[in-house]
Amino acid sequence: MHDIQSQTGSHGGITLREGVEFQAFQDSTQWAWAAAVTLSAALRRALEAESRVRLLLSGGRTPAPAYAALARAPLDWDRVDVALVDERWLLPDDPDANARLVRESLLAENAAAARFEAITCPGRSFEEAVTIANMHAAHAASVVVLGMGKDGHVGSLYPGMTGLADALASPRPYVAVDATGCADAGPWTRRISLTPAGLAPAQDRLLLIRGARKRELLDQVLAGDDPMEFPVRIAFLTPGATLRILWCP
Repeated sequence: MHDIQSQTGSHGGITLREGVEFQAFQDSTQWAWAAAVTLSAALRRALEAESRVRLLLSGGRTPAPAYAALARAPLDWDRVDVALVDERWLLPDDPDANARLVRESLLAENAAAARFEAITCPGRSFEEAVTIANMHAAHAASVVVLGMGKDGHVGSLYPGMTGLADALASPRPYVAVDATGCADAGPWTRRISLTPAGLAPAQDRLLLIRGARKRELLDQVLAGDDPMEFPVRIAFLTPGATLRILWCP
């Protein structure tokens, strides 16, 4: 049986099931600033404990306002390594690359001092990109920001994807994936993605979602325990930190 509760947490969140806290906001402005405050506090705690910390960010349009708000936080950004949860096999400057989204939305103002780790770069082969991503991941992430697709995917782990079971069970932080046939992947089927092994060490996990459809999907996701059905379930099934979900309409 699932440990599903409906009690209010100390910060106004609701515990939906064991290891999951949920907060709803009235609009996208409140939501973005709440995400920025949450991430800033998590990074500050990590910086107090470590000389350098690693922040993993998801791409897509949803989190961009939160990243822009976070960029203003007065942190020791020169001790923060910013990296990606996943990336399409595109050059970092491509308009559809997650690297470009992160650079344009976060790496400005105070956060311009952070060190950014792009997974792809000119002259780097696909296999080299995976290897280098795993080398960087030897310094485990302190804070991870996740998103959820309308099909329940997370990072570049898609339901029904060839090799999904192997990716979920991989001992490596990053794996190469083939999302051919996965509608939500669009034309970018060749990708590199974080795995549960890469997520596990993080001290803070945040899932940022928006819209009524995502809220309905979230109820389905939280009601089960099979990541093959909805890979985003790794966000709370992977042992470790509590998952904090922030949502707005």
